[in-house]
Amino acid sequence: MKLSAILQDASQRFAEVGIESHQADAEILLAHVLDVSRGELTSMIFMDASIESDKLRIFEELLVKRADRFPLQHLTGTAAFRKIELAVGPGVFVPRFETEVIVGKALEFLASLDFDTPVVVDLATGSGAIALSVAVEFPTAEIHAVELSEQALEYTKRNFQKYAANADLRQGDLSAAFPDLNGLVDVVISNPPYIPDEMIPIYPEVQLHDPKLALYGGADGLDIVRNVELTAKRLLKPGGSLFIEHADMQGEAVRAILLATGWHEVKTHQDLAGRDRLVSAIR
Repeated sequence: MKLSAILQDASQRFAEVGIESHQADAEILLAHVLDVSRGELTSMIFMDASIESDKLRIFEELLVKRADRFPLQHLTGTAAFRKIELAVGPGVFVPRFETEVIVGKALEFLASLDFDTPVVVDLATGSGAIALSVAVEFPTAEIHAVELSEQALEYTKRNFQKYAANADLRQGDLSAAFPDLNGLVDVVISNPPYIPDEMIPIYPEVQLHDPKLALYGGADGLDIVRNVELTAKRLLKPGGSLFIEHADMQGEAVRAILLATGWHEVKTHQDLAGRDRLVSAIR
């Protein structure tokens, strides 16, 4: 079969089950099976190339799973995030595009400092997306990260080995993390669980496949945010900065938590879609 026909069929099948990124997902899966880039796939389609029967069989198996709303990243085993590509799979939260904004804001703060080796802590690191992006894009920073889930750490360790083998990765509860760093940290960043316990995620990929530990944050969704605030206050130097991601309707509530506990310069920042997405504050 010609690649163009296979791709058209896959895109249509994804669209019929409500996958918004149906064309891109079809291209990514087909490129994954062929072990080529999407650019190379485009060239192959232009050259009217066909697919071998064994690869077509593999592609059909993945297509069925994706149409059943298995996360695309679980099928390819990787997730792109800023300048890195992370190993992901069942048991670890798949990093989202909107989380790239919090990294950008943290990097802006780091660039404003008048010294070259800031200490950065990522609380609830998951796949390591935030911590490792900082490590790659601000290589003189001293990176520390903590994750509670043993399943997630299977992927986190692989990602740290690839991008920041000398960074400090620990397993544990963020509430008690890094007692040895009290008062020594310049930046704390966190994308904690923040979905209220009774809320059902819209997308089946999230509802059925993302680990619950990485999603739910108590009755109002902000229990872990409160823990992040307490830990950040313990870790940060005076003048250090905290960055917390949250749901787009939680900005006011997160600001209220920080203002009530003595933080300064508490600000809400928007994602690329113009939605409130994160709060920053100064210790």
